[in-house]
Amino acid sequence: MTHTAYFGAGCFWCVEAVFTRLNGVKQVISGYMGGHIKNPSYREVCMGTTGHAEVIRVDFDPEVISYRQLLSVLWVTHDPTTLNRQGADKGIQYRSAVFYTDEEQKVAAIESRDTEASAIWPDPVVTEITEAGPFYPAEEYHQDYYARNPEQAYCSIVIPPKIAKLRQKFNHLIKNE
Repeated sequence: MTHTAYFGAGCFWCVEAVFTRLNGVKQVISGYMGGHIKNPSYREVCMGTTGHAEVIRVDFDPEVISYRQLLSVLWVTHDPTTLNRQGADKGIQYRSAVFYTDEEQKVAAIESRDTEASAIWPDPVVTEITEAGPFYPAEEYHQDYYARNPEQAYCSIVIPPKIAKLRQKFNHLIKNE
């Protein structure tokens, strides 16, 4: 049985690079959610006028990794206290967001944000928790971007610290690499 989760946490290249390393994660797809037009392009989303967030779709086996464990990884590997921003990436498309697929995910996300994330971060957590809407996969060149472009400047600077946090806090959840 496979379940699906949707997370926005800044640039989807970064988030994808973290979640693909987790045991029980079967597939991670970069894409867009939360906007008001159908089939947005990367260029349109980057303009900040479509309302979409860069997100990842995580297909996972709940017998191996739970939704709450995925949320725990999310809180540690991005800054949920900066509104519409992650590091140098600014704009609504980089917002911190959890898009839930059912009432159980909604409750878990709210509880986790209000207890776990708030305990980690000293500033107020601004992560939006919204019902999932249509998911639009990003263009093919965005998929597995870090795995295919580890030497690209942005990737080589921004992603390794996120993976280091993952290893430090969640080594027991990481696939054998």
